Amino acid sequence: MSDQPTLLIVDGAVAKPLRLSFDDLAGLPAADRVDDISRFHPNRQGSGVTLEAVLRLAEVSPEARYITLHADRDDFHVPVPLQAVRAEAVIVFHLNGVPLGPKHGGPIRFIIPNPAACHTDELDDCANVKYLSRMEVTTGRGRDTRPTTDAEHAALHEKQG
Repeated sequence: MSDQPTLLIVDGAVAKPLRLSFDDLAGLPAADRVDDISRFHPNRQGSGVTLEAVLRLAEVSPEARYITLHADRDDFHVPVPLQAVRAEAVIVFHLNGVPLGPKHGGPIRFIIPNPAACHTDELDDCANVKYLSRMEVTTGRGRDTRPTTDAEHAALHEKQG
């Protein structure tokens, strides 16, 4: 891994915990890249790499069942079922040739295709985590701070800007 600042930590039930920089993510093979995430989520922009590529590097334990997505900036945490997102989720870190900025949820944003409406499903739109700083692979369901009401949901988006 590079000497650049860490953008994303991958730990928990993995053989090789990771501290990934922008260059680490950008250096993954072309086959692992997603050049336009709008094909998965029409209201989102950017490019990134597949979740599967990052999990392959970390060597996920066979007992792992969840990934808890942590956004330390907002103290926001979302557990998602590993098998439901492993093959299709995207780790977005790039927009128009430059690192993804905070306006777009960067430096790292987690995107799942076809999410349900917020607070209706484990794979809801709130699982598209902005400001992602850590992915914790676990055998059980992790901490969940997603809003459960429309008012909480509105307050979260107000806080995030």
